[in-house]
Amino acid sequence: MALNLRPLADRVIVEPLERDEKTSSGIYLPETAKEKPQEGLVMAAGPGRVDDSGKRQAMEVSVGDKVIFAKYSGTEVKIDDKKLLILSEKDILAIIMGNKS
Repeated sequence: MALNLRPLADRVIVEPLERDEKTSSGIYLPETAKEKPQEGLVMAAGPGRVDDSGKRQAMEVSVGDKVIFAKYSGTEVKIDDKKLLILSEKDILAIIMGNKS
């Protein structure tokens, strides 16, 4: 997917990964019962924030990283019928290792 967004400073654009619509026992969950996703794939990353001394701090995440982010963080945007989140890097809690796309 060609992304027409370029995040600024320490922001990242994440595509949330939806959970299964069905429980392990085979019951389908309605949209209202689903939990908000907390995992996603980094689609774009900004250049990093500038610290007080004027130096740019490198980002710890990069495009293709699968991450876990805070539950109610970020700003949701919809581009080409795809839900994306714009997050600050500090809202990313962890990188899931070994799962690069």
